[in-house]
Amino acid sequence: MSGLELFAAALGVIAVWLTVKQNPWCWPVGLVMVLLYSWIFFEVKLYSDMLLQVIYAGLQLYGWWQWTRAGDAHQGRQVSRLGTQAVVFSLTIGAIGSLLLGAAMAHWTDAAQPWLDAALTGFSLVAQLWMAQKRVQCWPLWIVVDVIFVGLFVYKGLYLTAALYGLFTLLAVQGWREWRADPVLRT
Repeated sequence: MSGLELFAAALGVIAVWLTVKQNPWCWPVGLVMVLLYSWIFFEVKLYSDMLLQVIYAGLQLYGWWQWTRAGDAHQGRQVSRLGTQAVVFSLTIGAIGSLLLGAAMAHWTDAAQPWLDAALTGFSLVAQLWMAQKRVQCWPLWIVVDVIFVGLFVYKGLYLTAALYGLFTLLAVQGWREWRADPVLRT
């Protein structure tokens, strides 16, 4: 565990807690966190996760815009629910992306866990996009992905990051509860 990992983990807790509370400051805090984690994952040869963090940086900016400027009156997004067809389509795209990335990482890099890392990357991108759009379904997907990430990070010796993702799992459960109870979603 490094000081950089400790700082990034602290920022991660703050960013996810702010997300649960629907505070748009989750996005700039998250931006700093993902940039730090891109370096951490590079150092331990989790290249798909490193790539994921770089993509997250762009999604942090997208999410911040969605939460503060999108919508009819430019007041930001409200919590909403995706239809079944949109969920299936998004998860299918996540699976295809996972397979393509896994094959690339297995063939062209010395990635530690190319297939698992790629699958977690693909489905994390789906969850992140749903979160940026304030789709309530982001939370159960995050729960599944975060639980699996815990195991991967324990395997790689990133114990603080594994604990962080364990905490992310608990925060995702809380986020799912709070967003499902959102008055806008209930109407």
